[in-house]
Amino acid sequence: MEGAATENSVAAMAACYERFDPETFLQKFCSAEEIHLDREDGITRWELARLHGAFTEGDMRGERLLDVGSGPTLYQVMSACEVFNQVILTDFLEANRRELRLWLQNEGGSKMNWTPFLQHVCKLEGRRPSEWTDKATKLRQVVTDVLPIDVHRPHPLGPDAPGSLPFALADCVTSCFCLEGASPDLGAFNRALIHIVSLLRPGGHLLLMGNLGETYYLAGPGAKIPVVALSEAKICSALKESGCSLIRLEVFQRPSYDSKEHSDSEAKFFLKARKN
Repeated sequence: MEGAATENSVAAMAACYERFDPETFLQKFCSAEEIHLDREDGITRWELARLHGAFTEGDMRGERLLDVGSGPTLYQVMSACEVFNQVILTDFLEANRRELRLWLQNEGGSKMNWTPFLQHVCKLEGRRPSEWTDKATKLRQVVTDVLPIDVHRPHPLGPDAPGSLPFALADCVTSCFCLEGASPDLGAFNRALIHIVSLLRPGGHLLLMGNLGETYYLAGPGAKIPVVALSEAKICSALKESGCSLIRLEVFQRPSYDSKEHSDSEAKFFLKARKN
């Protein structure tokens, strides 16, 4: 009975995402008016700096990075493309995978201008912002696939993965603002984390970014997505259960200027861990 209840809860979450609109989401959370890259205390600046720092500390190495629950966004792998030769993006929704492909194919039709993000990451790397076009080209070369994923399945990429084409165990798994928004409760969040860690090789790195204390976000007309309200203690407990050792956990309190119109999160977290 418990298994059936869990499946029903996960199915209910999937139904919520039927109203997810990539264009609305990008406008609410990634547009130039929302990201505040001109502010020293900007949320997006903090996020990009954490990712850049993690990928440039010298311990991240290997061939393949898997980004779990990419949504319609690319900012989370802009630093990774300088370290890994292969980046695989994934998402549950075909609408999000389609948006990613539109940008990667560079043939027009993408709903998002990623130039400000690319320019800022160039600055973090000590390059001129004008070199963002080279960065975009590198990103398009390194991203080799955009795959469907279901984090609530024991084999999130399908029964034949990992260990077979098109996917083998990753050297690094990243996931930003995904698991807490895809899970109906804390138990499902914990299991989803175990599932995605199974895609990571022993000794490989896990990078997670997400919200603390969030109970919902708006992702389209009529799409109020419920979120598992996380705390630092809950995250650390789930991480231990997944078989990973924490390297670093950082928290960024939500600044007062940031409107809570689209989300009620209290803070952001970023963690770096290693699979045992």
